[in-house]
Amino acid sequence: DPSWGAFPARDALLQRFGILQQVAKGKTEKCVSEREGSDDAQSACVGALTGEKQRTVALICKPSALANYLLKHCWTFSNYSPCVGWTWRASAFLQSVYEACWPYESPVQFVRDNLQLSDDGVVALDWAVPSYQKRRRTSSHSTSPVLLIIPNSFGKITRNVLKLCEMALSHGYLPVVFNRRNHNSCPLTTVKLQQFGDPADLREAVRYIRYRQPAGRLYAVSESSGSGLLLSYLGECGSSSYVTAAVCLSPVFRCQSWFESGLCWPLQGALVLYQKICLSRYRTVLAETLQTDTLFSSHSLRGLEEALFCHNTSITWDAYWEHNEPLRDVDEVAIPVLSVCAKDDPIRGDAQSTVPLELFETNPHFFLLLTDRGGHCGFSTQSEGNDAASLEFFRATTDFFNAEERAKQLASRRRGLGGAAGGRFFRHRSVSTCKRVPACSHNIHAIYSWQRSYTR
Repeated sequence: DPSWGAFPARDALLQRFGILQQVAKGKTEKCVSEREGSDDAQSACVGALTGEKQRTVALICKPSALANYLLKHCWTFSNYSPCVGWTWRASAFLQSVYEACWPYESPVQFVRDNLQLSDDGVVALDWAVPSYQKRRRTSSHSTSPVLLIIPNSFGKITRNVLKLCEMALSHGYLPVVFNRRNHNSCPLTTVKLQQFGDPADLREAVRYIRYRQPAGRLYAVSESSGSGLLLSYLGECGSSSYVTAAVCLSPVFRCQSWFESGLCWPLQGALVLYQKICLSRYRTVLAETLQTDTLFSSHSLRGLEEALFCHNTSITWDAYWEHNEPLRDVDEVAIPVLSVCAKDDPIRGDAQSTVPLELFETNPHFFLLLTDRGGHCGFSTQSEGNDAASLEFFRATTDFFNAEERAKQLASRRRGLGGAAGGRFFRHRSVSTCKRVPACSHNIHAIYSWQRSYTR
């Protein structure tokens, strides 16, 4: 009934289920907003407002050469179109639950490497290979880029992780999934568990990956609360991370507040139960160092985290997060990082209070792709928007830095051929002066410097 659209009750009902369409007329526009009192604190955003299309995506970042390049060459940044209309996928809650829990028949298989760490603990690296591939090991001389995938902090391998592995394989990447201690059937060989933002295990895993595949670039993608580990690693390692670029899908930024405020009961109860099931296998051995009665009687995520890492130590809850907050060393991050978030994320919460917009507006290394819809790691589109955006971001940043390196080498050669003598004495120089030195794919100190143009 067309007349129903005139009633406010319709909008209230649709908005309650997360499927209210906000239609905006106009042409595609780019806007740059300036925060009060500073020319550097700017945010660049692009909205898809073509014709009758609603605005669905915005890129929020500090204006720079790299930001302009991304806006020009990343199609998904301005043409992301989530599912709309009367479908269950239009509900952020249902879409999030579907992506997290519904099984997925993946055409890829995994070859596991159990990596023993310096303290005798074990983490698992699952290398994705096509199911039809006869050769199960990749040569160490391969120049294919490696895609390191970090699942959520609970170790659940979701549909999104499997689809990302599938898409990465089709684009020539070597996907590898990092499994923490006791996650995804990884054996627990010590009573030590990995704290939320402790990147020590990940640091050793990255070194092993570089040893296995020294010729290929390394990219990283994290999902949900697993982004806390990736951001902690990038902050602590700085320019020595060996990672070329990174993407965080539906990241949880302010993690202490997230643990304290808690989720709605069905979601929190499911996560608590899942974590208890994973830990129950080692209940006897954990009783040597933990208060297992308190651990398995906890009903909240905060209660579990405190029972695991705070109760039997002298560390307080606030002190624990001083060492584990993902953004504690954010100023040391030296590579481009894209965060893909949805405004209707039911797990992270309201974007205005849970997303540090000032970080993206002031730090040239961080980019925020903020969508109107998508839920938590959902982003259900015909083109699987989050996976396509991640790979497109990697391609664009790589192309940009390759062009920067070529321009730098060309300028260097021109300076060598010039001078007051007009290059007259060049013929007497050694031939090696003009020899082109091949650029190392993971020379992070040379590639990522604050003096580079993409930060200006």
